[in-house]
Amino acid sequence: ARVALEALRGDKTVQEIAARHQVHPNQVSTWKRRAMDGLSEVFSNGADVERQDRESEIRDLHAKIGQLTVERDFFVQRAQAMSREDRKAMIAPERPGLSLSRQCQILSISRSAFYYTPKGEAPENLALMRRIDELFMRYPFFGSRQMVRQLLRDGVVAGRHRDRRLMRLMGLEAIYRAPKTSTPHPAHRIYPYLLRNMTIDRADHVWCADITYIPVQRGFLYLIAIMDWATRRVLAWRLSNTMDASFCVEALNEATAKYGKPEIFNTDQGSQFTSFEFTGALKDAGGGLRLRATCGDVDKARALPTSPQAQQQQQVGFIMDRVLAA
Repeated sequence: ARVALEALRGDKTVQEIAARHQVHPNQVSTWKRRAMDGLSEVFSNGADVERQDRESEIRDLHAKIGQLTVERDFFVQRAQAMSREDRKAMIAPERPGLSLSRQCQILSISRSAFYYTPKGEAPENLALMRRIDELFMRYPFFGSRQMVRQLLRDGVVAGRHRDRRLMRLMGLEAIYRAPKTSTPHPAHRIYPYLLRNMTIDRADHVWCADITYIPVQRGFLYLIAIMDWATRRVLAWRLSNTMDASFCVEALNEATAKYGKPEIFNTDQGSQFTSFEFTGALKDAGGGLRLRATCGDVDKARALPTSPQAQQQQQVGFIMDRVLAA
């Protein structure tokens, strides 16, 4: 090693170094060449280690950047799902390191929307809103079209879009027949349908119930009728101006109090019939509950052309006549 280092130093010739250490000059040249190759490997290995460390650090930085990007996208999506007022409240104009423009961009709010101050309604709109409110108290089934016509009869000229905007601003919505009375509740239990291929030929074997509409002078009411499937007899009925389960429970309690309990109670999957109030009252009465996915039991029972069915159709017609006359 000393001979190789002395040869690498270069202050003496190979012959002088060989004579001093009493070795052949070729041996000195060989040791010098090996020393040079070894030094290059040492420095190259150090560079490789440094490069590997740098690549590892870059991979770690990329992983952190990816994680931060995913987390940022997650919170940005949740923030953008909030209302505009809540997002505006999240903006901190004096926050250091994050400009106002960037905060607005992250929360999907334009800077003009952030600085905007809403103006109040004009005095003529306030007067119109007061008149619309008075009319709506008298005619709660009026929509924007009917409201515009009534305003014209009173000598007030207002376009339908303006009237609709003001009604929406006041939270007024016409009371009308909802298109679906058999909407299932996602949290309620789904009961099986066991009447398929079943022969029903005796009373109190199967009861059925359904909800329909009854028109009245100023709108409509909801009618629930509980019937015996075999005899087509109306066991109980109730009227209500809302689609809650209370009037259904009242009709069920009346039917069970008068006629006992059925073996099977068949309805649709409407939320009124699958509610805990209705199913609890039915289980307290001791009846088996079988709910199916279709509706119209009352209408189908009324439409069957047998003699008992004709009698029950007269009973339902009598019910409707009483309601219309009320």
